[in-house]
Amino acid sequence: MTTPTTPGYSATPGPATGDRAAGDRAASDRWLPDQAIADQLHSSDEHPDLLDLARHLDEGERRRLQAIEEVAQQRIRPKCIEPWNREELPRKLIAELGRLGLGEISVDGSSALFQGLAHAALARADLSLSTLIGIHNELLVGLIDSLGSPQQRGTWLPELRSLRTLGAFCLTEPDHGSDIARGLATTATLKAGRWHIRGQKRWIGMGAVADLALIWARDTSDDQIKGFLVPTDVPGYRAEGITQKTGLRIMQNAEIQLDLHVPESSQLAGATSFSAVHAALRDSRAWVGWQAVGAQQSLFDIARSYAAGRDQFGRPIGSFQLVQSALAQVAGNMGVSTAFMGEVTRLQAEDRLTMLRASLAKSTLTRLARESAAVAREILGGNGILSSHEIAKVAADIEAVHAYEGSYGINLLIAGREITGISAFG
Repeated sequence: MTTPTTPGYSATPGPATGDRAAGDRAASDRWLPDQAIADQLHSSDEHPDLLDLARHLDEGERRRLQAIEEVAQQRIRPKCIEPWNREELPRKLIAELGRLGLGEISVDGSSALFQGLAHAALARADLSLSTLIGIHNELLVGLIDSLGSPQQRGTWLPELRSLRTLGAFCLTEPDHGSDIARGLATTATLKAGRWHIRGQKRWIGMGAVADLALIWARDTSDDQIKGFLVPTDVPGYRAEGITQKTGLRIMQNAEIQLDLHVPESSQLAGATSFSAVHAALRDSRAWVGWQAVGAQQSLFDIARSYAAGRDQFGRPIGSFQLVQSALAQVAGNMGVSTAFMGEVTRLQAEDRLTMLRASLAKSTLTRLARESAAVAREILGGNGILSSHEIAKVAADIEAVHAYEGSYGINLLIAGREITGISAFG
C-alpha cells in the first residue's frame, strides 16, 4: 500500500448533537406524535462514520471519497442483490469501479487513510466487490508495482489499474491453507528457459474469470516459494468455479489445476521467497479490518432505516427501548472498529504496522462485525432472513470475511505468538 503522507488527527470538537426537546411533560404524555417520531428518526440519518475520520483527509481526498460513497450507495449497492442471489459477477459494476479509480488506489499516491475509508465505503455497499477490489489492490497491483520488473509493470499494470484486466492471487491449496508457508505443494521447475508449474489451488478469488494469475509455487531447485505471473489462457491452466457458497456469492472463487509452461521471465522479479507474501498478507489483514468497518456501517444503515419505517403497536419500532438499545450496541461496535482502524492506518502510514497489530485488527473487528450482524438482524424480525432486505446478505458475507485472510483462531494464535514469543503452531 503506497502511503506518502501520514494522516493528521486534530481534536477540533464538532457541533453538539441530540438536543433534548424543551419543556417538561407528564409521564403519560412524553411520546411525540407518531409522525414526529418518524421525522426525528429520519433526521438522524447521518453518515454512519460517527467518528468522522474523513475530516482528517485533505479537501481533494474528501471530495473523491464523497464521490465514491455516492456511486457505491446509489448505483452499486442496489444492483448487487440479484447477482448475489444468482452467484454472478456484475461486470458492468466493475467497470464503474474502474472509472472511479478503485483499481489503483494502492499505487496512485492516495493516503493510507483515504485508501482505508474507500475500502470501507465499498464494503458498506457490497462485501463481495469490496473483496475483489481489496485483493486486486493489495495482492496484485501493489505487489506487481513493488516487486515486478520494469517489463512486468509495463505489461500488466496499465490494464490492471483501470480494471480492464482482472487478476487472481493464487496461494492457498486444497490441503494447505493456514499452514501454507510450510505446506505449499505446488512446484515450479526451471528447465531450458521455461518454468514448469504443477499443482492445485483452491478458494482462489476470481480464479475462474481472471485474465492474469499470480501463482505461488515452490522452486524445486532451492525450496523457496516464488511468484509467477501467468496469463490464464495458457494451456494447462484449468479453473472450475466453486458454487453453492453461503457468503461472498458475487466473488468468483475457484479450484485450479496447474500443469503449464511459461517463460523464465514470468517469475515476479522481486518475489524470491515467502517473505514477499508475508508482508503482503500483513497489509491485507489490515484492509480486512476496514471491510469490517464498512460492513457494520451497512448493518447500521439497514437496521436504522428499518426501525424508522416499520410500525408496530401504532408507532415506529425505532421508538422502543429494545430497538434503540440494539442500534446503540451496533453503533458502539462500529465506533470501536472505526477508531481501531484509524490508529492502525496511522501506524501503517508510518511504516509501523506489525503482524501483531494487523492480526488483532482482522480478528477483533470481524468478531465485532459478527456480533453487530446478529443484533442488527433481530431488529428486522422475519424480514431479516430475506436477501431483499439486505441484512441477511451482509451477515452471510461477514461470515466469509471472518474466515478468510487467516481464520479468527489462526489470527489470535499469530497475535499470541507475538505477545509471548512462543509459537503455538509447533
